[in-house]
Amino acid sequence: MKKFLFYLAALCPNFLLAQPAVTITKNQTIHFISPEPIQYADISARTLAGDLPLKNVFRLRIKDSASAFTGAIVTIAGEKFIAQYRIVRSDSAGPSQIEISPSDTRPLDISGIGFSENQLRSMALNLISRKPEKHLEKEKAFGLTGQLNHVYTAGDYLFLDISYKNNTRLRYEIDELRFRVDDRKVTKASNVQSFELKPVLMLFKTPVFSKSYRNIFVFKKLSFSGNKVMLAELSEKQVSGRVLILKIKWQDILDADTLPN
Repeated sequence: MKKFLFYLAALCPNFLLAQPAVTITKNQTIHFISPEPIQYADISARTLAGDLPLKNVFRLRIKDSASAFTGAIVTIAGEKFIAQYRIVRSDSAGPSQIEISPSDTRPLDISGIGFSENQLRSMALNLISRKPEKHLEKEKAFGLTGQLNHVYTAGDYLFLDISYKNNTRLRYEIDELRFRVDDRKVTKASNVQSFELKPVLMLFKTPVFSKSYRNIFVFKKLSFSGNKVMLAELSEKQVSGRVLILKIKWQDILDADTLPN
């Protein structure tokens, strides 16, 4: 993040050329809508107040305590772009929603920042549209079948293609799907080392399924030794809910294929 802010500080002076003008009245609230999650926002005047009610929405208004407002520059940066707007006081209200369009932005190319969320989602959609070619791991329990279809890699990211089948007449209401890395073999004398992994992207937010469920989970590249195993634990919401744990071997990660075009 420090590197990101330093890059913005170096870039902004060269970007203060022709900012689009946005008018604002005393009692008006302006919403800037970004095509991707907002990483950084700056207001050049203390007479304005801004916040992020949603990850891709920047909200702006004149403070109630402001006795006078003469203008300001607002800077908004996403994962791959930076945009600046000139805020101008007006007596008549203009648009309250401003779509940040490509013509208003300048691209950011910062090494190490990785893919944007939109790019990761597009890659995951490409994978889910393909028929699974492999079946790397499989677990069965309580009339459920969990399957690791494929592992892909792109840049610093891993994509896990996982599917479930429900062979019972009872629909499965998902409580949560957790990922963690555990010791492969546990003895009474050993200290169990376990840590949880959170995906940076889960393609679908599926609350329930009757027959089948398939999803793509994206992680930052990880490394664990051969005596460890990655676990995908699917649990049901009911008190006596069914739990299915799918084991993913380290070799499955090592053998990940390059993401297809």
